[in-house]
Amino acid sequence: MTAKPAALKQAGLENSGSAPASRAISPPAWIKPAENIPLGILYMIVATVAFAVTHALSKWLIANYPIGQVMFARSFVGLIICSAFVLPQRGLSVFATQKANAHVLRGLSQSVSQTFSVLAFALMPLAGAIAINFSAPLWAAMVAILWLRERAGLARWGVLIVGFLGVIIVTNPGADSLTLGAIFALLNAIMLGTVTVAVRGMTGTESPGTLLMWQLATVSVFHSLLLLFGFKWATPGDFLLFAACGVANLVGQYFWTKSLVLAPTTAVTPFFYFMLVWAIAIGFVVWGEVPTVGLLVGSCIVVAAGLYLLWHEASRRPAAAAAKP
Repeated sequence: MTAKPAALKQAGLENSGSAPASRAISPPAWIKPAENIPLGILYMIVATVAFAVTHALSKWLIANYPIGQVMFARSFVGLIICSAFVLPQRGLSVFATQKANAHVLRGLSQSVSQTFSVLAFALMPLAGAIAINFSAPLWAAMVAILWLRERAGLARWGVLIVGFLGVIIVTNPGADSLTLGAIFALLNAIMLGTVTVAVRGMTGTESPGTLLMWQLATVSVFHSLLLLFGFKWATPGDFLLFAACGVANLVGQYFWTKSLVLAPTTAVTPFFYFMLVWAIAIGFVVWGEVPTVGLLVGSCIVVAAGLYLLWHEASRRPAAAAAKP
């Protein structure tokens, strides 16, 4: 019998009756799944339905309860329900991360953004506030140009100008100034523009469960501070509405995060605009809000500008990558 080459022993390929050395290397705790664009699109559509219901319930509750109570209940109910499913399976290891600061900053940003959005829903029609929120990609691009000093060609500046024109049509400013609800909606859109990019950048190392639990935990903590400004005991019927609002928000956050994990942003983001359809339907049925011509025209302009900007940015990336040595 000849001796086995030393190279085989060093490479761990010698069959000694045990598992190969390659199996001794444990895989990382989170391996990003392969992309599934059709399923990602379906998850995004489900998320839009859930978010539209969440916004409608928030608008209904904030008419009778302090905003801090509505925001905290929405976040805390989601945290309790999600913990009941996730913690028995993964324990506290679901919070294991090397990006704790990024999670906290994301939670702070989303807590402020969500508060602005609910204030907007309380002060203006549901569909109008959501249409303004759709300008988030435009604001994100503007921030990238002015703050990050990204180069912007004629096409990029053109789509930004057209998109902001659509925002002006939707907000329908008066002779003196914008309405307070439109201002809150614009502030929410500006902050929301940075959140999607941050989440997509974290999906390479963070599981959907980790992203969701960190978000619910941090947002609940930040929203609990708003309870200092007012609290009111809920009736049994309204208590169920608070719970339903939290469940709908949890469903929306989960499927939105899962959608960004399963598919590229360019593939699923266009379907996020379906939320406007559900908002118009809910606003008409519940509050009798009839969409104005300005809302419909402005919304179409904002959506078209956002979609074109998405396509334009996606088409630039392969060319930029090919130009690198």
